[in-house]
Amino acid sequence: MTERTESPGRTPDVTDSEPLVVDFPLRKEGESFPPPRYVEYRERDGLVLSYLPDGKPVWLVTRHAAVREILTSRKISSNPDREGFPHIGETMGVPRQDQIPGWFVGLDPPEHDRFRKALIPEFTVRRIRAMRPAIQGVVDKVVDDLLAGGSEADLIADFALPIPSLVISALLGVPVADREFFESRTRTLIAIRASTDQQRDLASRELLRYINRLIEIKSKWPGDDLPSRLLAGGALEPRELPGVLLLLLIAGHETTANNIGLGIVTLLENPRWIGDDRIVEELLRLHSVADLVSLRVAVEDVEICGQMIRAGEGVVPLVAAANHDETVFGCPHLFDPGRSARQHVAFGYGVHQCLGQNLVRVEMELAYRTLFERIPGLRLAVGEQGLPYKYDGVLHGLHALPVRW
Repeated sequence: MTERTESPGRTPDVTDSEPLVVDFPLRKEGESFPPPRYVEYRERDGLVLSYLPDGKPVWLVTRHAAVREILTSRKISSNPDREGFPHIGETMGVPRQDQIPGWFVGLDPPEHDRFRKALIPEFTVRRIRAMRPAIQGVVDKVVDDLLAGGSEADLIADFALPIPSLVISALLGVPVADREFFESRTRTLIAIRASTDQQRDLASRELLRYINRLIEIKSKWPGDDLPSRLLAGGALEPRELPGVLLLLLIAGHETTANNIGLGIVTLLENPRWIGDDRIVEELLRLHSVADLVSLRVAVEDVEICGQMIRAGEGVVPLVAAANHDETVFGCPHLFDPGRSARQHVAFGYGVHQCLGQNLVRVEMELAYRTLFERIPGLRLAVGEQGLPYKYDGVLHGLHALPVRW
């Protein structure tokens, strides 16, 4: 944690006292997650001042109630075109509409509502329930391949990544043979330190080029898939479809894989909970993989936690900090599926709450149930301290998960 005496750009106004000024919470090598310093932030009225890598000031919000307030306030915008919007890097965070049209998480109501209305029918509880047999088939095939490969594996590369990749590929009508292409480009896009802005820009352009070709094919030969139904519905403009599909691909791929991998480690450490129907919600809360994803900017003056945030000031609601708020979740660092965890904000909150949350829940449930039923002797091949956690991206997760049975 670093105190600063000088701040580039405009310094936000304060009310009663000077706010705590801290480094922007990019993960540090060897640091546990959520970062222990989040506890101090919550104790300091839940709002601290930080500086982005480009030197611009930004407010970090850490309390559960305040994060939900930020995510629902009409005085707070998701639009990266707004002055003062926080950008982690040139190719990180939320792209503008002139960069990737259709990236609707960067839009505010009412523009944002048009996209959600078109997509909600694809992710209802009923629709996802109908997909369960197909998802189960994907999980069974992945476990078949694990068992055929011997008695050890990397459960990130061989299990956690293939499941959401195959599911989202089927949803988008993408050939299974292109899975590795999507995985590699997506990994490049979300890595902060392991890839450059130029590499991320190239990965984005390659994915968009592929998706444009996919849309062209679906417009001529429609199938039983999401792109074909969106084309037939006509609610979205053709130029917007590539951005929508790219967003769904990234949101439904890497985040789910991270959740699955981290959850396996937790269940191996807490085997008495394996098979319990409540584990998914608690794992989502505990790991909060999308801590730095929700970037915002104030469009009007708004008071949060007793601090006046002025129009044009950037705001980052820290999801992991909110999900570990001791006033909402007792002993938040403990894995306790017996607690009521449904009020977590792992999927966001309000109008921008993750559309695919029902799909993620089913993928996680079936992944855990099938894996531990079919490979009851599963165990880590290294000590937990030796696992390669991610310190180079906006998402929390594992690079690899070596196991044997």
